[in-house]
Amino acid sequence: MNDYVIEMLNITKEFPGIRANDDITLRLRRGEIHALLGENGAGKSTLMSVLFGLYQPEKGVIKKDGKIVRIKDPNDANALNIGMVHQHFKLVEVFTVLENIILGVEPQKMGFLEKKEARKRVVELSERYGLKIDPDAVIENISVGMQQRVEILKMLYRDNDILIFDEPTAVLTPQEIDELMHIMRSFAAEGKSILFITHKLNEIMAVADRCTVLRKGKCIGTVDVKDTDKTKLSRMMVGRDVEFVVSKDDARPEDTVLDVQNLTVPSKLHKNNAVKNVSFQVRAGEIVCLAGIEGNGQTEFVYALTGLERPSAGEITLKGEPIVRIAARREKQKASSLPKARTTLMPIRQRSKLGMSHIPEDRQKFGLVLDYTLEENLVLQRYWEPAFQKNGFIKKPAVRQYAEKLIKQYDIRSGQGPVTSARSMSGGNQQKAIVAREIDKNPDLLVAVQPTRGLDVGAIEYIHKQLVAARDNGKAVFLVSLELDEVMNVSDRILVMYEGEIVGEFDPKVTTVEELGLYMAGAKRQSAERTVH
Repeated sequence: MNDYVIEMLNITKEFPGIRANDDITLRLRRGEIHALLGENGAGKSTLMSVLFGLYQPEKGVIKKDGKIVRIKDPNDANALNIGMVHQHFKLVEVFTVLENIILGVEPQKMGFLEKKEARKRVVELSERYGLKIDPDAVIENISVGMQQRVEILKMLYRDNDILIFDEPTAVLTPQEIDELMHIMRSFAAEGKSILFITHKLNEIMAVADRCTVLRKGKCIGTVDVKDTDKTKLSRMMVGRDVEFVVSKDDARPEDTVLDVQNLTVPSKLHKNNAVKNVSFQVRAGEIVCLAGIEGNGQTEFVYALTGLERPSAGEITLKGEPIVRIAARREKQKASSLPKARTTLMPIRQRSKLGMSHIPEDRQKFGLVLDYTLEENLVLQRYWEPAFQKNGFIKKPAVRQYAEKLIKQYDIRSGQGPVTSARSMSGGNQQKAIVAREIDKNPDLLVAVQPTRGLDVGAIEYIHKQLVAARDNGKAVFLVSLELDEVMNVSDRILVMYEGEIVGEFDPKVTTVEELGLYMAGAKRQSAERTVH
């Protein structure tokens, strides 16, 4: 019997201006976890999209169990028991979890939808694999980590035995990553075969059996993970040695740039507040990181800070100017005679003009206009400035020149350069575009939420250096990260949020990951007068 369940032989896939896959051969063994590693734009997602039937290759063949197959679309892939969790989830946001899982394979009886048995099976699968979900929750109301569980359950519900994970840990907390690694191992032990796209070398070393490395659309080689190490893999991926530790001098904080006092933000998911009476400051010349397990209020806090959501109480000042000021309800009742100016909610553009930049958690929803070109997206926060417009008309040569500068500086890879549609770019290069735009504004406060999500080690190294450079230039950096390595390496101060409250403040030079983990899980809590550990 053929040892390979899937063989992709001499696959070539081209797009306008770029050969995404150039004569790539990849073989997947039965019951193995096979990692696919490469820089942003190396062709990893394209290759897996070919296997899943989303793209048709110009050259090459695909074999399943030694026999040539033609995969014209995802329905053909599912018929061959091939499933895929996409980097950007393919979910209907207004449908429930259960409706998304069974979509396309709905159980019917005499023409009527039978949800009872489907619900029972979905719940059994979620319990069996530790993928806890609420079948009745609406997708738009749940976290990205929960949405990924829905995508995995979609595959399991369809009895797929060849599982493709495209950047599955990019949106997960460290605890969720450990759970996913365990789940992947259990899949492999059951005889399922896994193709695992990632940029995270630690994960490859922890869970993969073999690793195939792509660079600029070409296959560099396939190695047994037990016979290699992170340094060798990173060198294969980017063609040079990479620094894994952020080198920086001690911070020299100066004046307060961001001052948050008693901020409370309501939750859209339940009656309790998502953020509860939070207060802290970020000063010029320091990087302050908000750490915590996803779903503990970080997202709602950032939305309130950046203007995407309205808080119910509290005050935020940026460079001494109030951008949010809302009296708590009980204060309103006692002070009904106060003027209406008591409430301040500065518009998003005004916050930007005042000196705030925002690298959002969801790059496609809040970071880009996907059907705009790359150059249009790169000036989204500045197109009204005299450098880019005159008398209400965009100065296109100036926009093009500016975009080309950022593309070169941040190594943003796209098939048609500045005129590439943002939608057609890889997730990592979409992220680079946002990071380039927001940092190049030279903001007084940089709000960076998961700034290295989906980036390769070379790009992560560069972005971390940019954050430190912003700090050293006297800027205030407010980092929100789920990556504990990033939290420990980049931060000057760490604030831990648990259930909407700041439960601890730490100095990364003297604390440990284990200590942070206890506070993140709610097992420990500092007193109201926080002291830096």
